[in-house]
Amino acid sequence: MTVYDIAVIGAGPAGLAAAATAAGNGAAVAVIDAAERSGGQYYRHQHGDDGARHHHWRAFTRLRDRLDGVAHLAGHRVWHAEPGEPHVLHCLVGHADERPATVRARRVVLATGAHDRSLPFPGWDLPGVMTAGGAQALWKGQGLPAGNNVVVTGTGPFLLPVATGLAAAGATVHGVFEANRPNRHALPLATDLSRAAEAAGYAAALARHRIPYRTGHAVIAAHGHDRLEEVTVARLDRDWRPVDGTHRTIPCDTLAAGYGFTPQLELAVHLGCELTPGFDGTPVAVVDAAQATTAARVWAAGETCGVGGAILAMTTGALAGHAATDTTPPTGLLRRRTRQRRLAAALAAAWPVRDGWRSWLTDDTLVCRCEEVTYARVREAVADGARDTRGLKLLSRTGMGHCQGRVCGYAAARILGVAEHVNRPLAQPVRLGDLAGLDTHPPQGADT
Repeated sequence: MTVYDIAVIGAGPAGLAAAATAAGNGAAVAVIDAAERSGGQYYRHQHGDDGARHHHWRAFTRLRDRLDGVAHLAGHRVWHAEPGEPHVLHCLVGHADERPATVRARRVVLATGAHDRSLPFPGWDLPGVMTAGGAQALWKGQGLPAGNNVVVTGTGPFLLPVATGLAAAGATVHGVFEANRPNRHALPLATDLSRAAEAAGYAAALARHRIPYRTGHAVIAAHGHDRLEEVTVARLDRDWRPVDGTHRTIPCDTLAAGYGFTPQLELAVHLGCELTPGFDGTPVAVVDAAQATTAARVWAAGETCGVGGAILAMTTGALAGHAATDTTPPTGLLRRRTRQRRLAAALAAAWPVRDGWRSWLTDDTLVCRCEEVTYARVREAVADGARDTRGLKLLSRTGMGHCQGRVCGYAAARILGVAEHVNRPLAQPVRLGDLAGLDTHPPQGADT
């Protein structure tokens, strides 16, 4: 039975940095990742990619080159983590022919990343409406634009690489509609040379492709019959309520909407890690100065303990790699983490999600798409006594579908005015047969 010294879950910037550091310190390391290629969402790429479409590509290739001797368990989706000595990670491998496997490790580094945060609005369930991250994944991973005539909406700097990437892939981008307005909270970001250079590059690309960039505006509705045909854009007040008389429609076949990111914390909860509100109030894993969680022999890095960009992710990953191998990190890493966390806090303060978005909703707007629960039904459940997301789920089935609240959970919590609750016993969809059976066909590097 193979038992690794350290299992790193996630092969994005944080996971790769943790694995490279731990392996460099002599540990037997396995990197477990659902994708076939390392890099995560940030470094998602095609075979033979030269990095021209990526920032910090050299940092990625340096990390990748340091992974000799590390077991890369690609295509492994961890659906449950069982704490113990060793920890046991239950995985599914493959796609149509998926099969169960287990990976055992004395120590675990969680670098599970985050997923797109969605807000409901009328028509958001139409074909052609997608998350900003989904649109970027098509471009980075396949070299394909998400559509021909595209509108980008939401809040945060992530809208910029999405819009410019779509334009570079051949799409006509009719505008970027940023719900927030620049404010004093964004000033610290201007002092970071790397981020300032990126922003200047995006500004130049927007100008080159003649893409309008409008602050204080958002898409508040999408329209179409069998698929998206046009969107309604409105100017917003400071609380994101639409300003009367400012509505206009834009014909398009694709809408990319992004309102930030939500850390993926299911495995952290499985392992017994405590959670705390992050920079923007979203739950994150509690970590100490060494990136150790409150669970024994478990560390967390990257967006698992707060969304803050690739540099912060790589920094916390390297620190977790040192801590998991009982080695002392360079003081420069600690200083870099302090600075990057300060910038991440500024990022969250400058681009918040404000409560006025709820005024976009109509009675028939779907809040939970899996179970087709409308906003009217959610309000009925609240009137009937729902006071938290669990009560809302029991009274209206909100969050009871295939995604288990990953898509609607944030919006439902905001409607209720409570914190989002993370308590999913399964981190990935799994078949009943896999739950009932034993692992009988382990891939290389994994055991029954």
